[in-house]
Amino acid sequence: MNNELIEKSVPLLVVLTLLVISVGGLVEIVPLFFQKSTTVAVEGVMPYDPARLLGRDIYIREGCYNCHSQMIRPFRAETERYGHYSVAGEFVYDHPFQWGSKRTGPDLARVGGRYSDVWHRTHMLNPRDVVPESNMPAFAWLDRPAQVDDVQARMKALRMVGVPYTDAEIAAAPEQVKGKTELDVLIAYLQGLGTAIKNNN
Repeated sequence: MNNELIEKSVPLLVVLTLLVISVGGLVEIVPLFFQKSTTVAVEGVMPYDPARLLGRDIYIREGCYNCHSQMIRPFRAETERYGHYSVAGEFVYDHPFQWGSKRTGPDLARVGGRYSDVWHRTHMLNPRDVVPESNMPAFAWLDRPAQVDDVQARMKALRMVGVPYTDAEIAAAPEQVKGKTELDVLIAYLQGLGTAIKNNN
């Protein structure tokens, strides 16, 4: 076999390219499944309570991840602005995790506890009331009742992929989110971001 034979045969080139990419991908990805730093939660990280779980789903549904990263890189400029860099153990219960590099708006990995619930509510209803230069749209429609009838099914599905919800937590979930609005649960999600690692520093 020489290069000329491979380069002139498109099917062979495709097969060999896919083989190389597959082997390379496996070599990079498989070891991560066996590293504790990527599979074990850091101290203080707990599965989302029902309100935060619903809030996270609204965060994804509304496309917040299109403008906001939840990954702080381990560079001085990043850590001075946002705090401790992101570690995989913070996100072991996220399916899918919300890391990313897009930052039309600020990184949200450590936003929990930085502002009050009232500030977040105002920011969602009219962002320019608290950040005059913001280009974020208002999310006024979120001030409506949250759909809570499937919260137990969501928790059971997450338990199937390794999130350690107990039967008691799943049974109590509907009562914990009863009467909450979509805005309430989204704020609960935001207020929890990064608090575990902050509290352990």
